[in-house]
Amino acid sequence: MVVRIGNTFYTIRLQLILLALAVLLGLLAVSSMFYTVQAEYQAVVLRFGRYARTAEPGLRFKLPWGIEQKVQVPVRRQLKEEFGFGTRGASNPYQVSDKSDQDLARSMVTGDLNAATVEWIVQYRITDPRAYLFNFRDPDATLRDVSESVMREVVGDRTVDEVITVGRQEIENVALLKLQEVVKAYDLGLSIDQLQLKNVNPPQPVQASFNEVNQAQQEREKAINVANGEYNKAVPRARGEAEEKISTAEGYAVKRINEAEGDAARFNALFGEYSKAPEVTRRRIYLETMKDVMPAVSRKVVLDNEASQVLPLLQLNRD
Repeated sequence: MVVRIGNTFYTIRLQLILLALAVLLGLLAVSSMFYTVQAEYQAVVLRFGRYARTAEPGLRFKLPWGIEQKVQVPVRRQLKEEFGFGTRGASNPYQVSDKSDQDLARSMVTGDLNAATVEWIVQYRITDPRAYLFNFRDPDATLRDVSESVMREVVGDRTVDEVITVGRQEIENVALLKLQEVVKAYDLGLSIDQLQLKNVNPPQPVQASFNEVNQAQQEREKAINVANGEYNKAVPRARGEAEEKISTAEGYAVKRINEAEGDAARFNALFGEYSKAPEVTRRRIYLETMKDVMPAVSRKVVLDNEASQVLPLLQLNRD
């Protein structure tokens, strides 16, 4: 083969051209045969558009020239979808919806035909890449529709007071279970980790009035709690004092009974001795009594039984 470049003719062999093409094609084939799966991903390998296998993270091999293609799915990353509001800078394109869709999503009607604005988030993971890619055309959008449907059902079964105040935790639990059941039945390849209510408020025109009612209810609950606290302090204290007085009275009664029984036993014993020897017993009792009385007398005067005048008593005050 002769090739002219300028005024110069060059002879190039066809074998060299074919060899160069073969080398180039080989390099292109080798470069398209190897790929890397990131740590948070799994790669679904398609052979002529049909599922072939799922590849784990690391350096992997596939057939070149479009025979096999890979689609990487973030199976180890927690994803999130927001309803009724949107956070800027979201990495998941399905996390935030349009402003008009946000207004529609958070506007709900409760079971007692009152309006409420409900904002919530759903956190989920991709557990089955094959089902995620092939069972539904758009599983993330399907999850948004299912989540909104479940939340409207749960809110529609409750009163506005339950939705806005006391029933938030129950709504989260019931909605989470229902959403998990629907996702499992649809086989979306997803697992729902958490459903959390964010802002739950009445509509804007009546929000001020509702806040006043809510504040009054909180003050009532506070007063009830304070009264219960005082009751819980006063009643146990009164019961304790009553039990203390009862115990004191019972102790005093036992003491008096024991003393009376002791005095009676002592009297009976003394009477028995007296019956045996009356004179001796009287004298012993007299001497024992004088033994106790005389030490308490500071000054003693002994008189003759026959003394009948006052003269011996005139000097009683003299030291």
